[in-house]
This record gives sequence, structure tokens and C-alpha cells, in this order.
Amino acid sequence: MDLQEIRNIVELMNEHGLTDFDLSKKDFHLKLKKGPDMEALSGLLANMPRVAAQAAPAAAPVAAATAPAAAAPAAAEGSEITSPMVGTFYRKPAPDAPNFVEVGSTVSEGQTLCIIEAMKVMNEIKAECSGTICALVATDGNPVQYGDILFRIK
Repeated sequence: MDLQEIRNIVELMNEHGLTDFDLSKKDFHLKLKKGPDMEALSGLLANMPRVAAQAAPAAAPVAAATAPAAAAPAAAEGSEITSPMVGTFYRKPAPDAPNFVEVGSTVSEGQTLCIIEAMKVMNEIKAECSGTICALVATDGNPVQYGDILFRIK
């Protein structure tokens, strides 16, 4: 397989929105992967809170002093809808379009709530259950991390 054939495969991947390609022949194996490795990324992110907690034991008294004030948002009503990936949070499909949802919007399972852009790919985040949006937590146009709360729904 020559370089031009590989370029053609990459162009086809881009045209059809593919992120993985694997080709095996007798004496040849080609594996192409585009975008972040979500398994490795989620493993790294899962270890981050433990590292931060171990690195800053002196910050614990300050955190304990502010815990009562922080307890109120944690007790907010409704289920949390969290980010499944790292990226940029957008409330609408285009700058001149209306937001997907507002506080008080009734949503059904599978309805698009927002978009998270990761690696120039727009990923629609859909509701996992039906309900009413009771809080918008993430800010439009700002970065979000894996597990960050985007919305609350009841």
C-alpha cells in the first residue's frame, strides 16, 4: 500500500465521519484512529482527583470551612446530566440559532440538550431520561471536563 492509498482512506474517513479504520492483508496491517482515546483519557481523569487531594493536604481546612456554603448546590433538586467527554460546551447548534433547552423546558429521552466540541467534532449530548430542565450549570462556550455537571433535570 502506498502513501496515496492511505491518503484516500483518510479522506474517506473524513467524508463519512469515521474515527477508526482497521485493514489487514496477508503481510500488511493498517490501523488508523482519529480523535481522543476515550478509554485512556477517562482513566487519567479518574485518577486526577486523588492526585489533587494528595498534593494539597494543607487546603483541607479551607475546604472544610467553606463546606457549609458548598453543601447547598450539592443538595440541589433533580438528577445531574454530566459531560461524557472533555471539550467545549455549546447550548445551541449555531451562533444565530436558539438554545436547545432552557430552564423549565420539558425534554424527552433522546432529545438533544447541547453540543460538546472535541477535536473539531461536534458531539450532540442527548437526554437519557424524560423530565424538566431545572438548572443550567455549564456556561455556553466554556470548556467542560469529563463528569462536569451540565444540567439538572427532574
